[in-house]
Amino acid sequence: MDLRGRTSELVFTVTDADTAAALGSGSLAVLGTPRLLAWAEQATCAATADVLEEGSTTVGTRIELEHLAASPVGARVRVTAALSHQDGRLLRFDVAAYDEATAKLLGSGRVTRVLVQAERFLDRVNAR
Repeated sequence: MDLRGRTSELVFTVTDADTAAALGSGSLAVLGTPRLLAWAEQATCAATADVLEEGSTTVGTRIELEHLAASPVGARVRVTAALSHQDGRLLRFDVAAYDEATAKLLGSGRVTRVLVQAERFLDRVNAR
């Protein structure tokens, strides 16, 4: 399956539950890196969701993320994902996050995912 050119853009609002303090990744009430990472993964999933064959999904295998700037509660964050490389089932996405109000780059990196057959994948996991 050729997925070249797939992109997505999602917008999130930072809530108290998204902060470093709430997630245990720090003590401040600013967007926590674990949440930014989850939003980046969500954007990669959105980039392929409408074109995957029935029974197929993707699973994350590698993440490189730089969290470059803080975002307060209430900030709107735009997260983008663009497929930059495909080698068979391996998919590599470039991801970025921006402050909606200022367009400031908040974070960037790469997310690697692999196309799998969901049932077969779960069968292998549950056979352990």
